[in-house]
Amino acid sequence: QVHLMESGGGLVQPGGSLRLSCAASGFTFSSYHMSWYRQTPGKERELVAALTGSSTNYAGSVKGRFTISRDNAKNTLYLQMNSLKPEDTAVYYCYVRVSFWDYWGQGTQVTVSS
Repeated sequence: QVHLMESGGGLVQPGGSLRLSCAASGFTFSSYHMSWYRQTPGKERELVAALTGSSTNYAGSVKGRFTISRDNAKNTLYLQMNSLKPEDTAVYYCYVRVSFWDYWGQGTQVTVSS
């Protein structure tokens, strides 16, 4: 059974940093592309960063500030977020597609505010 659990969210001041983690289980983690999405109330969930093989892709709004990475030995996906802005405030989700099914974690809240 595929399970994703995010952690690491919280309240941070503008300009600060956070590192999100996503612990994965129930599938061969190293074999799958992984992504981070975020969502704010009333808006569509949007792709923040994706890790496909050794390639990374970022939303334009976070490029140069966020870094996606993974530790296959720990079955964990990360999102390092630097120079945070109030507009980065959202619930962040990790995502994987396994055997034509979409799986999401429960999300972790990130709030950027002074």
